[in-house]
Amino acid sequence: MLSRVAAVMAIRTHNRRRVTGSSGRREGRESERQRPNMSRRVFTSAVLLFLVVMVCCGTGGATATDKGASGQGSSPEKYFDWRDKKDGETVSSLRVPSLVEMNGDVFAVAEAQCTEAGKSGFTGIASELLTLTDQESKELGTAQVKTQVLEECPAENKNCASESRKKVLVSRPTTVVNGSDIHMLAGTYTFEVNKDIDQTAAAAKWGLLVASGNFSTEGSDKKRIYWNDAYVIPWTEFEKQQKSLTRLIGGGGSGVKMKDGTLVLPVEGTKNGKAVSLIIYTATDGGNLSKGMSADGCGDPSVVEWKKDKLMMMTACEDGRRRVYESGDKGEFVDGGTRDTLARVGQQTKGWKG
Repeated sequence: MLSRVAAVMAIRTHNRRRVTGSSGRREGRESERQRPNMSRRVFTSAVLLFLVVMVCCGTGGATATDKGASGQGSSPEKYFDWRDKKDGETVSSLRVPSLVEMNGDVFAVAEAQCTEAGKSGFTGIASELLTLTDQESKELGTAQVKTQVLEECPAENKNCASESRKKVLVSRPTTVVNGSDIHMLAGTYTFEVNKDIDQTAAAAKWGLLVASGNFSTEGSDKKRIYWNDAYVIPWTEFEKQQKSLTRLIGGGGSGVKMKDGTLVLPVEGTKNGKAVSLIIYTATDGGNLSKGMSADGCGDPSVVEWKKDKLMMMTACEDGRRRVYESGDKGEFVDGGTRDTLARVGQQTKGWKG
């Protein structure tokens, strides 16, 4: 299994972008476009590994992204390139935030809703170092956050000219820290115009984005997160594992690194037109989607390790209540009952275990 994964990941070196060095600084001149390159740290990333393993095992070794990289199809190869928000682009709002801690520093990460004059809106990933002050709490301003935008470039255009780039819309980022790296899982799609049908007709290609980054270690006023890799896996690969689902996106918020080293990230799917909650988890021998999921109509999952090798997943249901699920094997979930409000989550209810 692992040899198959190594082969697939070796093929995918063109999808990587070298943005940061060991100190977290950008390599090369700022004006130069950074070419995609494999990061050795990301090469062993548990998140990338489990997703590739998951796809490979489910498809007999087929690649997780575009077929062109393996030479098995006619689809053009793609590059994914992170760039900083440009002048003239504005962050209008932030949503689905999460908090990550690294070496005592706490960062906020959120989906950034962006606008540009005369063009349609798009999304990016915003992050900002949080500091303690004597002031009362206040909202995180959209002006000071560091925002990066993911773009897709066709492989035949080696310079990836601006006119050939397509913004990749990223939704509901879900983050987890593993060692000195930060990993993100999110829903993503590219918006393409089909000229053969109509100038305004478009097709949204859904997939699941896995991104990796690290933290700069320059002065306190320059500390930030740099996203430097992107791996997009088509939704069709996950559809083969959970046939009842029609879409899968990040659950939003933060994931969990369990005491045994397992990385757990909440995800939200669509089943029969309604939201459902489940998890993706990693292990040393691979990873998978959980076999169980919440009841229909329960989304916005959050996960916590609350006992040894046990997970608790809380969801917000369309009836206004919060339903809690318990899992002892990271696969099947037992319904732990409902809560009228988050404040009452500690109270016992009928059917609750623990």
